[in-house]
Amino acid sequence: MNYRRFLACIAALAALLITYSFVSVEDPIDRIRQQLDRWVSAHPVEKVYLQFDKPYYAAGDDIWFKAYVVAGPDHRLSTLSGVVNVDLLDAGNVTKQSIKLQLANGVAAGDFALPDTLRGGNYHIRAYTNYMRNAGNEYFFDHAFTILSGMASKGPSGNITVAAGSDNKQSIKPDIQFFPESGYLVNGLPSQVAFKAVGSNGLGADVHGVVVDGQGKQVASFNSTHLGMGKFNLTPVAGGSYVARITTSDGTQMTVPLSKVQDRGYVMTVTDNGPNVTVNISASRTITNSASAPSLTLVGQSSGRIYFSSTGKPGSTAFTTTISKEKFPSGIARFTLFTAGGEPLNERLVFINNNKLALTFSASNSYSPRQKVKIGVIATNDGKPVAGNFSVSVTDESKVPVNENTENNILASLLLTSDLRGYVEQPAYYFNSQTNKVQTELDLLMLTQGYHRFDWREVINGSSQQDTYNLEKALQISGTITSPDGKPVAGGKVEVIDIDNIDYTLDTLTDANGRFSFTNLAFDDSLRLIVQARNAKNKRDVVIHLDSIAPLSKSTGKIAPDLSIDIHNELTVYSQSAKALYVAQRQYNVGNHVIPLQEVVIREKKQALKHSANLNGPGNADQVLLAHDMRNYGCVYLADCLQGRLLGVIFRNGIPYSTRGYRPMQVILDGVYVQGDFINTININDVAGIEVLRNAGTAGIYGGRAANGVIVITTKRGDEPETYAGPITGRGIKAFYPKGYYKARTFYSPRYDAPKENKQLADLRTTIYWNPNVTTSADGKTAFEYFNAGSRGKYRVVVEGIDSEGNVGRQVYRYNVE
Repeated sequence: MNYRRFLACIAALAALLITYSFVSVEDPIDRIRQQLDRWVSAHPVEKVYLQFDKPYYAAGDDIWFKAYVVAGPDHRLSTLSGVVNVDLLDAGNVTKQSIKLQLANGVAAGDFALPDTLRGGNYHIRAYTNYMRNAGNEYFFDHAFTILSGMASKGPSGNITVAAGSDNKQSIKPDIQFFPESGYLVNGLPSQVAFKAVGSNGLGADVHGVVVDGQGKQVASFNSTHLGMGKFNLTPVAGGSYVARITTSDGTQMTVPLSKVQDRGYVMTVTDNGPNVTVNISASRTITNSASAPSLTLVGQSSGRIYFSSTGKPGSTAFTTTISKEKFPSGIARFTLFTAGGEPLNERLVFINNNKLALTFSASNSYSPRQKVKIGVIATNDGKPVAGNFSVSVTDESKVPVNENTENNILASLLLTSDLRGYVEQPAYYFNSQTNKVQTELDLLMLTQGYHRFDWREVINGSSQQDTYNLEKALQISGTITSPDGKPVAGGKVEVIDIDNIDYTLDTLTDANGRFSFTNLAFDDSLRLIVQARNAKNKRDVVIHLDSIAPLSKSTGKIAPDLSIDIHNELTVYSQSAKALYVAQRQYNVGNHVIPLQEVVIREKKQALKHSANLNGPGNADQVLLAHDMRNYGCVYLADCLQGRLLGVIFRNGIPYSTRGYRPMQVILDGVYVQGDFINTININDVAGIEVLRNAGTAGIYGGRAANGVIVITTKRGDEPETYAGPITGRGIKAFYPKGYYKARTFYSPRYDAPKENKQLADLRTTIYWNPNVTTSADGKTAFEYFNAGSRGKYRVVVEGIDSEGNVGRQVYRYNVE
C-alpha cells in the first residue's frame, strides 16, 4: 500500500512539474525577462572611461591617458568594439584634435600634444565607440578640465570667462523640480518627495521652504542638504492640491505647484538597510476596496539584466520584500513595479556598491629627491588575488593640487555617470568616503536623476528602434560604384592603392547592389590612398561613392555646467610650475613649443610643381606642361589634349608611346606607377603639371622601367599659385585620405643614474610618472619603478583599472619627498 502511495506521489509531482514548465512563458516575469534579453542582445551597452595623468594642464603640456572600454552589467573589458574615438574640444565644442585608437582587449593608450600657442580656457575630452552613438552623446565619456595659456600665446593670460552666478548666489530664479519617490502622489498614501534646485549656471542652488495645501495650511517644510537637493515627507488627502513656497539663498521667493494628486495608484518605498534593500508596495483605497485587484510583479535589473523578481499573491494590494544587495553588481539598480500585463506602474533607482576590488601598495612613506622608487601593488577581490589591467599616474601634489570631489574617477564614471543622461555635479564626491551622510546624499541623486537607456513599454512591446551605427571591429573602406546615371555597377572591380607604398594594394568586386568593402584593416593616420574602379567590362566609366560617418552634434551635452566653472585662481601654484618648465624646455629646445618671430615678408615665387614626385626634383624634366598651359584645350580626354603637344610622344588608344622605338612609356601619377591607358581616366582640370623624361640624364634614375621614357603627372592639391576651386573627381578614380590609428607616444621617465640625463629638466616635472600598461597576473601582484623629481613635497600615486571579472578599482597613495 505504501509503495502505491509513493508511486502516486511521484506521478502527481511529475504532472505538476510538466504543468509549470509549459506555463512559464505565460508568467509575467518570464515574459519581461525574455523581452529584456532580446533588447540587450540587440542593443549591447558599451561604456568608455579615460584615466588622465593629472587634472589640468598648461599650453605646451602633454595630455597622457588610457582608454578602458567595457560592456554589459559586469563591466568586463569589451570585445565588441575594436576602435575608440577620442576628441579634444574647446568650450564652444570646436574640435581641436581628434584621434582613433586601436583597442587591444578593450584598452588603449593615447596622448595629445598641446601647442604652446593654445588659448587658455576650459576644454573637454570626449571618448566613444562608433556603436555608442546609437545611445546618444549623453552616454559618451566626457570630461571637462582647464588649460592655462602658454608663454608663447598671444591670447588671454589664462583667465576664463565664467557664467554669472558660479558661486551659487543666483540673481535669476533657479529651476526647481519635485520628484515623488514613486513617480506621483497618491491620495491617502505617505510619500517621500525629493527635490532639486538648479541655478542658471547649471549647478545646484541652496533653497528652503514650506509646502502648503489648498487652504494655505503648512503640511511640510524642507531644506536643501547637498548641491541643491533635499527631500521631505508628505501624505496627500483626497481632492487636495499642494504648492511649494521657496526661498533662495539670496532671499528671492517663488512658488512651484507640486504634481497633481492621483486618486488611484501605488506607492513604492525603498529603504536601505545596510546589506539589504527593503521595498514596500502600498495601494490606494480605490484599489484596496475594488472587487479584483491586479496581480503585481516587482523586477530589479541593472544594465538590462534582471537580478531580482517577485510576484505578489493574486488579489494582494500591498507587499513588502527584503532583497540582498549581493544579488546585484555595483552600479545603478532599477526597481520597477509591473501589472500582470507588463505595464510599468512605478520605478525607483537605487545605487548598489558591491565593489570588492582592493589595491594594496607596498612602499615607503618617505623618500628623498631624485631617489629611485619601486612600488608593489597587490590586487584582490574579496580577499582573493586577481589578474587585472591598470594604469598609474604619479604627480607632485605640491605643484598639482587636486580637488578630489571634482577630479576624474573611474568608479564615478563607470558605475554612476555613464548610466545617467543628465549632468551630475561632483560625481567623485560619492566615492571618496562611505559615510551614512554620503550614502544618503547619493540616494537623493537617485531620486532626482533620470535614467533612460531604454523605455519599458518599447521593450515589452518589442518596438525598439534598429541601431543606426554598427560595431566597429577594425578600420574599413567601403562604398558604392555606380554608372554616371546612378545605376549600381554589379561585378565591378575596385582597387585601393597606397600612394606612398605601391606594394600596398587591395582589390575586390562589387555585389549586385554595387557595394564594396575592405574590412579588418589596420593602418596609421595620414595615409594617402587612391581608390579606382572599373565595371564588369573593364571600362572606367563609373562613379565612386565612398561611405562616410555623419559628424557628431555640436552640443556640449551634459557637462556644459563644468565648462562654465572658473578654477583659474586655484591654479596659481601649477601656473608657476608650468612657467618654470616652459622656460627650461625653451632653453634646451625640447617640448611642444614654437618660437615667436617678427613678421617676415617673403618675396620668393611659389614653386609651381612643389608636389611633384619627379625623382630628379620638381621641374627637372625634358619638357614641363603646367595647368595654365592646358586651360583652353577644350578636349574631353587628357590624351587628346596632349596629342601633338608633348615632344617625342604620340598617343595610340590613349597610351603614350615614345617616338624612339615606339614602345609604351611609363606613366607615374602622384608617385604611383600606373598603366598607360590610365591617362584617359584623369580629369584635365585635376592636373597641376606634366613632366616628360625621355633622355638618359632625366629618365635614367628610374632604371629599367624608364627604358622608353617616363611621363610624370602631378595632380592639384589646393595650394597651387593659381586660383583653384578644388579637385574634380575623374571617372573611376578618387583620392582618399582616411583617418587611421594614432600611434601613441611613450612617456619619458628620466633616470638620474644615467650620466647624460638633463637633471634640471627632470626636476621640473609635474607628472612624475605615467604608465598605462600595468597588469597583475593570477597572483594579483605587479610593481613599477621610477625616479622622484628633485623637488621636495607630497607625491600622489593614483592607480585605476579593471580586473578580469569586470570589478572596477581605484586607489590613491601618498608619500613625502624630504
